[in-house]
Amino acid sequence: MSKTVPVDPPADCQLCPRLVAFRDGLSVEQPDWFNAPVPSFTSSAPRLLIVGLAPGMKGANRTGRPFTGDYAGDLLYETMGDFGFAEGRYQARPDDGLQLRDAMITNAVRCLPPQNKPTGPEIKTCRPFLLSTLDANPQVRAVLALGRIAHETFLAALELRKASFPFSHNARHELGVRDLTLFDSYHCSRYNTNTGRLTSEMFRAVFEQIRTHIPPQ
Repeated sequence: MSKTVPVDPPADCQLCPRLVAFRDGLSVEQPDWFNAPVPSFTSSAPRLLIVGLAPGMKGANRTGRPFTGDYAGDLLYETMGDFGFAEGRYQARPDDGLQLRDAMITNAVRCLPPQNKPTGPEIKTCRPFLLSTLDANPQVRAVLALGRIAHETFLAALELRKASFPFSHNARHELGVRDLTLFDSYHCSRYNTNTGRLTSEMFRAVFEQIRTHIPPQ
């Protein structure tokens, strides 16, 4: 009999020893931080799934909500609000009252990795949670991968060949499974925006494609 995998890891998940050790060390240094696998942030019955790489140290690992507390969240939630995927005022804290509309945000790796760099085995170990997230939300029609690793991890979760769907900013891929369309964007990190690799206009262009694919209900 197959084992049912929960959508989110338990708060005391022990699957990745390196990540557990890092998390435990931070719990001593910063006992007021979340310091646990970060659960997905979602509306009811989302049609858009946004997949990031992993929680940021002073962002989601501190606050317990994806893309909350660091610069990446500023750009992400502002853009989502402009396109009707979020409502309320984002104030970089999980009790700010911000709500998603027709959207869900998760990470390929749910725990904070050292230097924000999960290993290949850690990404693979966390992959069943990503697949369970999809299974629990069969109405999802659009997936936005923030960065190449998120893109490749999502393809691997669906057992699709990377070479068939190469990553490129603002690319659109008809996956041919689960009626899913995959959209790509450079990650909305401070580094990418500071260097000009990603501008707000470039990020909005991705959401324009997504909104055309799944019009407001």
